[in-house]
This record gives sequence, C-alpha cells and structure tokens, in this order.
Amino acid sequence: MSARFTWLGHSTFRVETPGGKVILIDPWVQSNPACPDSEKEFDQMDYMLCTHGHYDHIQDAVVLAQKYKPKVIAILELCKWLENKGVENLVPMNLGGTFEVDGIAITMVRADHSCGIIEPDGNLTYGGHACGYVVTLENHTAFYHAGDTAVFSDMKLIAEIYRPALAMLPIGDRFTMSPREAVYACQLLGCNNVIPMHHDTFDSLTGTPQEFRALSRYLVGMNIIDLLPGQSHVLSGAEHGLG
Repeated sequence: MSARFTWLGHSTFRVETPGGKVILIDPWVQSNPACPDSEKEFDQMDYMLCTHGHYDHIQDAVVLAQKYKPKVIAILELCKWLENKGVENLVPMNLGGTFEVDGIAITMVRADHSCGIIEPDGNLTYGGHACGYVVTLENHTAFYHAGDTAVFSDMKLIAEIYRPALAMLPIGDRFTMSPREAVYACQLLGCNNVIPMHHDTFDSLTGTPQEFRALSRYLVGMNIIDLLPGQSHVLSGAEHGLG
C-alpha cells in the first residue's frame, strides 16, 4: 500500500492515497504559472485542504470545489468565506482538531504566517489563522504539509505526536522560511523524507533546493526529494526518522 505525491508547483500537491482517494492541497492550479497544463484537470478529487487565504494557495478553490464537489477542509473563518462564495461540502476546523473520514485522519496544526484574504476590490477580509496539516493515511503512514510558515520550536511536538514519514516544507525565503530555517525544521521534525516547496514561482523567492541540500548535508539519512512541477514521489509504509 503506497501513496503518490505529485507536486503541481508552488505549494500545491495532489495526493493519491493507498485507499484510492485523491487529496488536493492548496488549490492554486489554473492560474499557477508553475503548474503544467497537463495537471490542471482532475479525474477525481475527494478532499481539498486549504492552509490559508492568500491567493497563491486558494485562487482556484471556489471553481474547483464547485466542479469536483470534494469535501473542503479549512479553518473556520476561511470556510465561512468559501461558503459565501457558493462552496458546499465544507468541513470547518481549527488548530489541534482532527477530522476522520474513509480511514484517513486529517489534523490541523499550527503555522506561523498571516492569513488575510485580499478581495478583488482590494479590501482585506479576515481569514482566520494560517495552518498546516498532518494527514495519517489508510496505511497509518503520516505526512506533514507545513503550509506557509516560519520555523517554530513546536514542530518538535508534531514529530513527537504524529511522527510524519514525509514533510513538504517551504524554502523560498522572504514570505516563508529559507533553506537555512528549513534545515532546522527538519531536525525538529525528525523526518528524513522532505519535499521542498514554495520556491522558484516568483523572482522574490530566492531559496533553492540546491542550497537546501547543501545546508542539510550533515543530517544523517536525509532524503531531499527535489521534484519538478508535475513529477511524483511514491511513499510506501512507515519510514524511520533522521539518525
């Protein structure tokens, strides 16, 4: 039983679970300049996870939710905003809570980031708190999508409670942590399989996977999975943490 993680560019991932479900994380697809054209349509979408309300994470949430009818999981205030846009099948959550469905446990965890929603008219709407997710799949393997975040010491609690076998971490700098902080996050998480994200989409994102790899070279057993948009990684079974 394995899970397939396909990076669609920036912080957007399609996850195909061991039980045959499809999870889309941070639905920025159609207008995402990094997303390949071949990945902009879906055969199936069962769950949509939104980490926060910035456009480069939810730009296509309404259109995709209305087209594919997934269960849409987000923090309470962002769910209310989506409801006002006509989205159905909403699952409002808050930090520390878990939603269980189809043998999958979706836990909302902390992220250190802002979450204002910039409306088309330029006004700013309160979007609740930014978050990350720990998802425990049908085969009991857990993964962690950090969302947009700085490094924070309580990542160690994520390691101790959930023991994620794979983490998706932002490395682009300026708006999130840089490769330097991401390496420290890896130590806190004790996770030896890491997919770098939130890099290269814009010129302002200067952190690179190459720098991340170079700075993490002293971490025993570290596996940096440097995907190109549209590429996938298959994770099977539980993995051990860093040595």
